Amino acid sequence: MAIALLASSVLAGSGAALADPVFNRIASFPVASNLPADMPAETQTSSEIITASQDGNMLIYSDSPAGGIGMIDITDPRAPKPAGFVAMEGEPTSVAVAGPDVLVGVNTSESFTAPSGRLAVVDLATKAETASCNLGGQPDSVAVAKDGAYAAVAIENERDEDLNDGEIPQMPAGNVVIFKLTDGVPDCASMVTVDLTGLAEIAPTDPEPEYVDFNDAGEIVVSLQENNHFVIIDAATGKVTADFSAGAVDLEGIDVEDDGKLDFTGSQEGAKREPDTVQWIDDDRFISANEGDYEGGSRSFTVWNKDGTVAYESGTALEYELIRAGHYPDKRSDAKGGEPEGLEVATFGDVSYAFVLSERGSAVGVYRLGEGDPEFLQLLPSGIAPEGAIAIPARNLLVTSNEADLIEDGGARSHVMIFERAEGEQAYPTIVSEDQDGVPVGWGALSGLAADPEDASRLYAVSDSFYENQPAMFTIDASAKPARITAKTVITRDGQPAEKLDLEGIAPAADGGFWLANEGDAEKEIPHQLLRVDADGAIVEEVPFPEALVEGATRFGAEGVTMDGDRLWVAIQREWKDDPKGSVKLLAYDTASKEWSAVRYPLESAETGWVGLSEITAHGDHLYVLERDNQIGAAAKLKKLYRVAKADLAPAAIGGDLPTVTKEEVHDFIPDLQANGGYVVDKIEGFTVAADGTGYAVTDNDGVDDSSGETLFFPIGKM
Repeated sequence: MAIALLASSVLAGSGAALADPVFNRIASFPVASNLPADMPAETQTSSEIITASQDGNMLIYSDSPAGGIGMIDITDPRAPKPAGFVAMEGEPTSVAVAGPDVLVGVNTSESFTAPSGRLAVVDLATKAETASCNLGGQPDSVAVAKDGAYAAVAIENERDEDLNDGEIPQMPAGNVVIFKLTDGVPDCASMVTVDLTGLAEIAPTDPEPEYVDFNDAGEIVVSLQENNHFVIIDAATGKVTADFSAGAVDLEGIDVEDDGKLDFTGSQEGAKREPDTVQWIDDDRFISANEGDYEGGSRSFTVWNKDGTVAYESGTALEYELIRAGHYPDKRSDAKGGEPEGLEVATFGDVSYAFVLSERGSAVGVYRLGEGDPEFLQLLPSGIAPEGAIAIPARNLLVTSNEADLIEDGGARSHVMIFERAEGEQAYPTIVSEDQDGVPVGWGALSGLAADPEDASRLYAVSDSFYENQPAMFTIDASAKPARITAKTVITRDGQPAEKLDLEGIAPAADGGFWLANEGDAEKEIPHQLLRVDADGAIVEEVPFPEALVEGATRFGAEGVTMDGDRLWVAIQREWKDDPKGSVKLLAYDTASKEWSAVRYPLESAETGWVGLSEITAHGDHLYVLERDNQIGAAAKLKKLYRVAKADLAPAAIGGDLPTVTKEEVHDFIPDLQANGGYVVDKIEGFTVAADGTGYAVTDNDGVDDSSGETLFFPIGKM
């Protein structure tokens, strides 16, 4: 049964936040554009840990796959430019600016059992390596004291995850090394090695420090991720002054299975935090992002007092914000959920913020810090797998670095994202779900859109086969900002969630129910068909495509459905075996006579990849058709809306000669997809025209699987 939902807590709180400055993305930079001319453009790249020059005009990031560090000129932050790439002899793991230089941790290990590395010094002006110190092990995190007096390096000496299922201890043990700095250059002879063995309850002989950070008092906090432990070191003496366990969290109301559905009724007891990034808030408190690694991960972040007591534990709070915004990664449900990994703490004006990076949710939670509990302010879209962040308060900027590069799969490249703090409204998210009984309604992979015939503010959407065990349609309040998913209705057959569905289109039916388009795939035994469901989502009629049509079918089937009188029109995404190249079918199904017919629709040519249809909707005297290529980022060239006059439609019987329609371009979506400062996503999949004539579009976020997780929902004005 369709469910009425309660208002979301995030929405209830967002009105107050709008009175204050907000963060909005203003630019994104594909780090592959920084590759040297002698490296192929398809070289895999990454932006992992990122820092900024002292004047805030230059970004520097570590690029482990490409074997160097990249630099980005953000003199104009809205137009970032390539500023150079410095190849390092080894694998750069971390960067930290020290005066006019950047310190680079470089892993040169021959093996897990023979780790080695160095701390390299690169002059930012000349982009040349000017000095190097032997570290005696494999570096991970590098940090510089606020006063520039010291640098600290976490020597992880990471374990071999393929050896004994990654069980620790695995020697050699890790440690922390500290250097004195002079004008940004470390004195190699001053290196102090801090022994961390014998401290943690878990594998005390094999500490694996993950991250280091300085406070203003010259203290270093260290996270030992696999050991689930923290250590505090006095930088001046190299002495351990405190250490304590990171403990565990009991989680309720979470999804614990990767099963093609969103079910937030599970629980997990005693989830070890296993913190990754750790940052001081002030001299007495620090915050940890509890990603998990060895055998834990609590999906949370924690604020700690320096004495080891917990000042605040987020529990599921950040994960619930991901769910509301459609950023929850269901395929990580049986692991560590959204995996908070990176952090940045900074003060802008008189407001202190914590920016918590969800690696698997590909988003950033922005929290206001004060004496009490952190206050959630907004969620930022960050690209795929955010790893690092740097705040530049003097320029009102926040920057995130995203490590994933999906070039081998034709996906998005690694990007650096730039956000600005300014007066105004939050531009993202553009659509969120409300809560039911205190738990957000899970959603994602929106693949089709339809309008209520009478209520201009009410739209409907469906999700595709990503959630194969929970096919659903959603009710949307388009008048809200952001738009709100107010109800989720699971599609059922005989009282159970329907199987073998890949819903790609939805259209209101005359009886108060809906028609749904199911994209078939013979290899997965998913039929090409139309479904009629009642208002509660129960299937009341299944209409298979005629055999004469299915004989030529491919897996690229129905991508949209719309009702025009008694006739349903169905858009087929790509050419089938009986179609001329560059031509696809618009199918017509007469709901009264049960007869099928079709016309041909001419596709635009693809510069790269393929071009196909994603949606169809009837409005006024026309059928509107969404046509797109399958390209992403700079390679995306075609994301357009066309229309076909109904008066020119004369569908012919299946199996005979089909007439070809004439189309007219109506709207180019690429400027809309660029408007939020990100790269152009590939899947704009839903379009409809509301009862008042306003056109609305929505993108498919692929369930946050090899995707940024962003869903862009937006109007394009009166049609």
